[in-house]
Amino acid sequence: MNNVYITRLSKFLPNKPIDNDQMEEKLGKIDGQNSKARRIVLRNNKIKTRYYAIDDDGNVTHNNAQLVSEAVKLLCDADFKKEQIELLSCGTSSPDQILPSHASMVHGFLQNGNLEVNSPSGACNSGMNALKYGYMAVMSNQVKNAVCAGSERMSSWMRSELFTDEIAHLKDLEKAPILAFKKEFLRWMLSDGAGAFLLESKPNGDTPLKIEWMEGYSYAYELEACMYSGSDKLKDGYLKPWSDHTPEEWREKSIFAVKQDVKLLSENILVKGVESLKRAIDKHGLKPEDITYYLPHVSSYYFRERLFEEMEKQGVNVPWENWFMNLDKVGNIGAGSIYIMLEELVASGKLNKGDTILLSVPESARFSYTYACLTVC
Repeated sequence: MNNVYITRLSKFLPNKPIDNDQMEEKLGKIDGQNSKARRIVLRNNKIKTRYYAIDDDGNVTHNNAQLVSEAVKLLCDADFKKEQIELLSCGTSSPDQILPSHASMVHGFLQNGNLEVNSPSGACNSGMNALKYGYMAVMSNQVKNAVCAGSERMSSWMRSELFTDEIAHLKDLEKAPILAFKKEFLRWMLSDGAGAFLLESKPNGDTPLKIEWMEGYSYAYELEACMYSGSDKLKDGYLKPWSDHTPEEWREKSIFAVKQDVKLLSENILVKGVESLKRAIDKHGLKPEDITYYLPHVSSYYFRERLFEEMEKQGVNVPWENWFMNLDKVGNIGAGSIYIMLEELVASGKLNKGDTILLSVPESARFSYTYACLTVC
């Protein structure tokens, strides 16, 4: 088996950063009214700026596959050309279409010759699953290199037009024209962008990172869906898919909007997260005090202190000074967040040879978690 190293990292964040006061201008007001939930959500998540693939005139500037292709191009130069890529593995929660696959569409924009493509489905863990596929392919000598990416283009899923028909339907039913908090909660947190890694079996580059191990866990066997899209959640927890709804219901219920069961999230996301984290580090004999940098992907700073408290409760004590996050600057980019976080850490110049980095990515869709341990070479 080969050793596997992350030898190049890149990110692509579209257009200029959007601050909190500009968000509703970009996404639109639902029913022409200012959101009552926006300030509450922003106060808790502490996100100050984020990125949207929308220009000043409201026009879409990039789709998801284009964001990834731009990030991948930034990995390349005269020493490593895009035509040399042997495997392209891309994860996202927000593909531009159901078919063809996301990675196929990225490959189409790259125009870089024949290669293998892989498109993990899911939410935030899809980016880590893309990384694990590339890691295993290089480790087993299936390919000499792999480009792995995580991305989101959620702005188009959050624009006010998506909810227009539901608002009209609620008015017809003489109900208050207010969207459920489960639909507005994510609207003020999500961001657009893409990150990419080049994986090779040699420690090339200025700051190569050796992937020591990766582990994944799912709790879908005991917990119902928490974050979902393209479906409606029934009272018994069953997800009724879009294909079992009429086209009229797609509009009336905003079936394709992203929704989150906030109560289910708060009750389980941290407890199961730390439980699985402890299993992963215990399995590999990694002691919390040996973690130089802990990079947790969290959707909101609301969970940061609570995560720290739960980690202490379960005996995983990583001091604050070892945590590294950039959520406040770039927003929640879902499957792309961990890529963009690690890219910023490497670019900061803080790393030293021998440092240990632990990547931690939860997915609230139906509660799954993925971890990766890296060593600076």
